[in-house]
Amino acid sequence: MILMQINQLVKRFGADTILDNIKLEIQTKDRIAVVGRNGAGKSTLLKIMAGELSYDEGEIHQAKDVSLGYLSQHTGLESTDTIYNEMLTVFEGLINEERALRQMEQKMGDPAFIQDQPKYQQLLNQYDQRQIDFKHNGGYQYQSDIRSVLHGMNFYESDFDTLIHTLSGGQKTRLALAKLLLQKPDILILDEPTNHLDIETLTWLENFLNNYAGAIVIVSHDRYFLDKTVNTVYELSRTQSKKYHGNYSYYLDQKARDYEQELKIFDKQQTEIKKLEDFVQKNLARASTTKRAQSRRKQLEKMDKMDSPQGDEKSAHFSFDVKRRSGNDVLKVDNLSFCYPDDPTPIFEAVSFNINRGDRLALVGPNGVGKTTLLKILIGKLNASSGDIQYGAKLDIGYYDQEQTELSQRKTVLNELWDDYPMMNEKDIRTILGNFLFSGDDVLKPVHALSGGEKARLSLAKLMMQQANLLILDEPTNHLDLDSKEILEAALLDYPGTIIFVSHDRYFINELATTVVEQSKNGATIYLGDYDYYVEKKQEIAEINALTNKDHTKTIAKEKTSFEEEKQKKQQERKKIRRIEEIEQLIHDHEAKIEENEALLCEPEVFQDHERSLILTEENGTLNDTIESLMEEWETLHQDEES
Repeated sequence: MILMQINQLVKRFGADTILDNIKLEIQTKDRIAVVGRNGAGKSTLLKIMAGELSYDEGEIHQAKDVSLGYLSQHTGLESTDTIYNEMLTVFEGLINEERALRQMEQKMGDPAFIQDQPKYQQLLNQYDQRQIDFKHNGGYQYQSDIRSVLHGMNFYESDFDTLIHTLSGGQKTRLALAKLLLQKPDILILDEPTNHLDIETLTWLENFLNNYAGAIVIVSHDRYFLDKTVNTVYELSRTQSKKYHGNYSYYLDQKARDYEQELKIFDKQQTEIKKLEDFVQKNLARASTTKRAQSRRKQLEKMDKMDSPQGDEKSAHFSFDVKRRSGNDVLKVDNLSFCYPDDPTPIFEAVSFNINRGDRLALVGPNGVGKTTLLKILIGKLNASSGDIQYGAKLDIGYYDQEQTELSQRKTVLNELWDDYPMMNEKDIRTILGNFLFSGDDVLKPVHALSGGEKARLSLAKLMMQQANLLILDEPTNHLDLDSKEILEAALLDYPGTIIFVSHDRYFINELATTVVEQSKNGATIYLGDYDYYVEKKQEIAEINALTNKDHTKTIAKEKTSFEEEKQKKQQERKKIRRIEEIEQLIHDHEAKIEENEALLCEPEVFQDHERSLILTEENGTLNDTIESLMEEWETLHQDEES
């Protein structure tokens, strides 16, 4: 069922067209990602879909009785109530119905009323029907749902009586998301829902969304999250939209293949045009060949000429280097603890790890365990309560602050860099800023007027110019769009120094980290590998602990009874794997056939033969439909396999 349809939507801000001829369709159970550069209009489109922003042209059709829930990027729940009571407001209808059922039960228990059999029977029938409806609408599980969602968002029973207005901005954002998830709208629209979520909460949210009954539209810069949750991608670029079937990684591959195919067809047509133009130029003036030349000229005039395929939009490009090489032993942290002077309760304690030259250490752990605090201790902004830090020889430290407090808000972009390096030419400073997408009058903007993404790029420009041999980075991918994240990854992978970083971006950690240190309030656990290795080892440890805690006799009995089930499960898994491989081969064959047909359609003798062109076009349409169906089956099999 189609829940919402957008046709030829146009949105302008003044003379600037932000969105042009946008087409988007949402069906039941769709999992849609809207991607694009910062400024491409993603949040604008979501606001229009949610009815919070008007549009200039086009149509939006929403099915009758379809409910819609929207979480904007900077939403925080504002309320004077407690956490639990605020969540209860979502189920006000069920609570009133529950109260009505209790009243009916009391009435049915009245001996005087029971004697009036006709009225008693009528009330009993009404009660039975209302109780069935109450159960169907979740009346017996809404309190369990509240606890489950609040736990998923890192709020526990001890927090339930906390007044919401006393919470931090990040906590209010998580509560706004929790309340929206409990409402369970038919269309769930989420703008950057992963902000302020730690890795544990992100994993919970992925599982929740994968089991969500309605349709979901997401804007997110978390590639790992998108790969786990979406099956359709709409890219916004140069005011236009383009649809891709599959998750984010599939979209990237398909986009590259599409560009190569379009470029191939364009080059072929350009070669054909050049041949026709040369023939006309050489033969038009000669009496013996002028008719053929005129025919070729008419052929050129009638030809539907392709525009040159547009590649990616302009990207930032930069690299990190070092002034000098550090010693092999970069940093030794021994039994470090920290608590604030007015509160003896430690934020963390007993944290120890070593880092050598060339290591890339990712610091992970839930919100509140002091990861940012630890980084500030390493750079000397805070003093540890106890423990020791040994710094290696020839160490130059560069620090990236996720809040960008290192930037001077009153300075211009140009002076923010130039004041630190006054001996450099203005031209050279402008060139560096240009590499970070600040060009022309952009460099004269005051820092306080910049967006979060622009401030992040400016901070990275300052960091690059330091040429430090130890980079300490606190959430460096925050505020960066997906393209900028990939460029930052590439620059850090080529960096010859040492890196310590905090990030909740699992894809970024996986690409960059050589060591993962999981910080907790009571210490730190070291995993010598990337994020995938860390997850694998954590799972192994959890399984070992689970087995250790089970009674040995029960374990043996369970193994005996579940042997046949396990055998059958493995057979089913092998069957799924074979089917997945078969689908992938079919998709590859169909795509090859489409490519072959598209090449034929570029041949003059084919595109001039309307009947044959129509047959090839219809065949490609059928093949594309088949691929779409196969992709849906592929996604279902993969989700079953992962779950």
